Amino acid sequence: MAALAPAARAGFDWSQPLHAARPVGTGRADRAAAEATRCAQQYGGLVSEAILHATAVTKRYGKFTALDDVTLRIMPRTVHSVIGPNGAGKTTLFHVLTGTLPITSGNIVFDGHDVTREADYRRVKRGIARSFQVTSLFANLSVRENLRVAVQGVDSNHAFNAWMPPRGALEHTGIVDPILERLALTRFAGTLAGALSHGQQRRLEVGMALAARPKAIFLDEPTSGMGIDDLDDMKQLIRGLRDDYTVVLIEHNMGIVMDISDTITVMQQGRVLVEGRPDDIRVDERVRRAYLGNMITGGRA
Repeated sequence: MAALAPAARAGFDWSQPLHAARPVGTGRADRAAAEATRCAQQYGGLVSEAILHATAVTKRYGKFTALDDVTLRIMPRTVHSVIGPNGAGKTTLFHVLTGTLPITSGNIVFDGHDVTREADYRRVKRGIARSFQVTSLFANLSVRENLRVAVQGVDSNHAFNAWMPPRGALEHTGIVDPILERLALTRFAGTLAGALSHGQQRRLEVGMALAARPKAIFLDEPTSGMGIDDLDDMKQLIRGLRDDYTVVLIEHNMGIVMDISDTITVMQQGRVLVEGRPDDIRVDERVRRAYLGNMITGGRA
């Protein structure tokens, strides 16, 4: 996204969360419709171009509200990062967008399809893939076999073949080999995933998401636990993904977030506090004071 939304440039009141001016109707449908109208007015034509629209999304656990009327617009082939302190609702947001958890109210549209009530496996078929914060690989399978399992797992007709020795078309070399090259893991194709370094395992997890042939990839702290030597490799990998995919990123490494993101959404207590380009987030006083301080400004928190 080349710049902040027109309303923001024209003097939008950043002293309030983005949803603060949202008109409230008499019910959930009214509220969701009002939020969609507000965003269309604020962001203009950008809304119709977004690959993912989350409108007035709320997630409650009993009396606890984990997500409170969250509205998010993610543009295609960009890196869109979601940041905030622990407990801000970032991972819960990922869960509801990818279908791991149902929402309490609101609306989610992906690539023109209403996926609000769709299960996670149906969203995968529509083009949503995800990696998790905790490493989740088949340690006793090779790198190539891990990728092959991910390829076949998308197709219910061939999912059970994932555990069979690869033959012919089931080897999926046309999909797997380019991913291996992209991950810089070609020479480790026959290595057991459990024998890889931590940084290589994290890259393989991204590759397994790519093997699902997605349109959008959700990455939950892909640099978690990495040493300095591996960080640059992951940063370059994610930066290159936006040539072909939409990347939605949760990441605590602010240097990486500021360096590779097109748009950053800052969350606080389950709500959207502010959203904008890295340069604007970097100098936003509330973000600096509440979350980042000297990590990105070099000044006093």
